[in-house]
Amino acid sequence: MKIRIFLVAVFAALLSGCVSAPDSEGWGYSQKKEFLTILETDKYVSICNQQELYENVKKSKNSKLMTKMLVAYTNNLANSCIDLKSFKASQEIKKENKIDTYYAINHQVVSKSNIIMKLRSRQTIEEILKPYVPQSDQFFKLSQAYSALKVENNTSANVLHKIRLNIERTKLMEPIIDANYALINIPEFTVRIVEGNNTALQFAVIVGKPHMQTPIFSEQLQYVTINPQWGVPDSIARNEIIPNMLKKPNYLARKNMVIRKSYDLSSPEVNQDDVDWTPYIGGEEEVPYKFIEIPSNRNALGRVKFIFPNKHAVYMHDTQSKRLFKRQKRAFSHGCIRLEKPVSLLRHITTYYTNQNNETVKKWYDSLKTHHLKINKRLMVHTAYLTSYMNKSGKILMFNDVYGFDKSQKLNFE
Repeated sequence: MKIRIFLVAVFAALLSGCVSAPDSEGWGYSQKKEFLTILETDKYVSICNQQELYENVKKSKNSKLMTKMLVAYTNNLANSCIDLKSFKASQEIKKENKIDTYYAINHQVVSKSNIIMKLRSRQTIEEILKPYVPQSDQFFKLSQAYSALKVENNTSANVLHKIRLNIERTKLMEPIIDANYALINIPEFTVRIVEGNNTALQFAVIVGKPHMQTPIFSEQLQYVTINPQWGVPDSIARNEIIPNMLKKPNYLARKNMVIRKSYDLSSPEVNQDDVDWTPYIGGEEEVPYKFIEIPSNRNALGRVKFIFPNKHAVYMHDTQSKRLFKRQKRAFSHGCIRLEKPVSLLRHITTYYTNQNNETVKKWYDSLKTHHLKINKRLMVHTAYLTSYMNKSGKILMFNDVYGFDKSQKLNFE
């Protein structure tokens, strides 16, 4: 009798939807209901180019179509709704036109079989989607604002497009998994040191010129060089230093520069009059002699640089060109990030991310001799390209498309 009552209860529960046995595709009733709710509001703004499929799913509740929709939705969430094929082609065209550009794409593999396996193991849809949700507060903030503005229906199509494009960019970014990080937003010409839910520091930066773009990527801050020497990159040596040196005999002395066999100041010295420099003007070949600007108050890198090693040889540093921070558009560098307040950043990094104290570091700074300050607490540095950004006051800030990515990144549903 007890067994019969139990079976009747289970059968009733199945009919009511309280317990959902998976169908042949692996879908349970509760999973279908949950997914349809997510799609109804497009919670993760990832229907994109699958609107027609969504309409069919909504009408039919067909399990095979629902699986197809879940895989497509997950892929749009993981890898954005930007047409990456056309974007990559546009990047190659820029490079052919001698524009130095780089945009890192955090590609994630979305496996249909893996998603079906998770469905069959009774994972919720939220659990299935979670690994692919962008780890960026801007994704959530801009998504909520975008949905609200669409409902209000009084925002221009251009503004909505710009916000949506930046939502998609957060999907391409390296996940921001740490509570503390540095964010350099290139179109905003601003760096923020974010710690928890607070912005500990925020000030202006100078970024790369449109044809020498600061790359979009992420790396970990590892050390700070105080009173750095500047090892002139070969590209700058070929196109700027050598031509000026040949025109002006005292050019190197005025620039506080020396020539060595390598970027090590202790390597053999080279006399500029002993070398035929003609073959090294322009072109792309390696220059076998290295130009070094020695540490001083006039050094092009200023008095401090912050190193997050990367293949682009890009870093944050002080600058002699303080007047440029008064400009609204600040794309003047060769790709590195020049800092408006390098000493403030040095103090903050010393206090919270090293074992040293500010008194010792100030002595190093005042000595005009090169010292290296090791970072002992993780701080990721993210260079980003967000032409829409929601600040801590909840206001959406809009910025000019300094590198043209708003034009070259096309949405796959427009």
